[in-house]
Amino acid sequence: MVGLQPPVKIHQSPIPKQVLSPADLKTLNQRSDLKGWRHLIGHLTIMVTSGYLWGTQQSHLWIAIPALVVYGFSFAAMFAPLHECGHRTAFESLRMNRWVEWMAGFLSFYNSDFYRRYHKWHHRYTQIPGKDPELSDPPPTNWREYLVALSALGWWISKVKSHFNVAKGDLAGCDFIAVEARADVTRSTQLQILAYAAIFLVSAALGHPSFIVVYWLLPLAVGQPILRFILLAEHTGCTNDANSFTNTRTTLTLWPLRLLMWNMPFHAEHHLYPAIPFHALPDAHTQLAPYLAHVEAGYFAVHRQLTTHL
Repeated sequence: MVGLQPPVKIHQSPIPKQVLSPADLKTLNQRSDLKGWRHLIGHLTIMVTSGYLWGTQQSHLWIAIPALVVYGFSFAAMFAPLHECGHRTAFESLRMNRWVEWMAGFLSFYNSDFYRRYHKWHHRYTQIPGKDPELSDPPPTNWREYLVALSALGWWISKVKSHFNVAKGDLAGCDFIAVEARADVTRSTQLQILAYAAIFLVSAALGHPSFIVVYWLLPLAVGQPILRFILLAEHTGCTNDANSFTNTRTTLTLWPLRLLMWNMPFHAEHHLYPAIPFHALPDAHTQLAPYLAHVEAGYFAVHRQLTTHL
């Protein structure tokens, strides 16, 4: 069966070993607590506002349903600050990066200590079969697999199994976690599961046992398919090799989506220069765009291209 592998676009300029000069990088690599806080506050403001509308306007579905979609995606998109803080680029302060990384992972159902190590290996071996841990979930090859991937059903199952396996100390197949770090990752996951249980018990004791479902799990289930739609576009259909100019896709999209995704749609730029903070990626794009094999105008354009080959 034909896989989901569209032809690679040929870029207009020859690929250099380096595009950005040391002077460029010195400017672009500047981290900022102010910009990190401003972005985080913007993200949380969208989450709180949409959550309030979802909770108070359920008798007015024309308000409640759009609010639920925005609220749910703002929850799922906490994956973006988790990712950014894992690179230690969201804030200048290491402590702030660590704190926000944990909080964002907790809200989006990721363990930050596990994910940071997993993602480090994804950058080290991007699109290298047998080494990149993201390739352990193969791209869909037919419509059924494509729709299941977008539903996030596999993501939920994987996350529950992973959290409990790691909490038991079962890290089989997790070569990206060093032996000396395994006890810390296990303990971190155990504490996170206990924190989830504590929130449920407290909400039940206060007479609101459905609170977690209505204001957390349901919104996250609504938001995850949107996140899957975005993440599937990052590398699918790109080259399976170590060439960062061709193995990653940048998707040009609307500002609200870039805000909630912390500029992750500039993904090829991020893979080329992971030390560039989220707020400087648009500037990096202006210099790097001529050299990138995959720059698409919107996620629907990407998925039209990908689904042509199902």
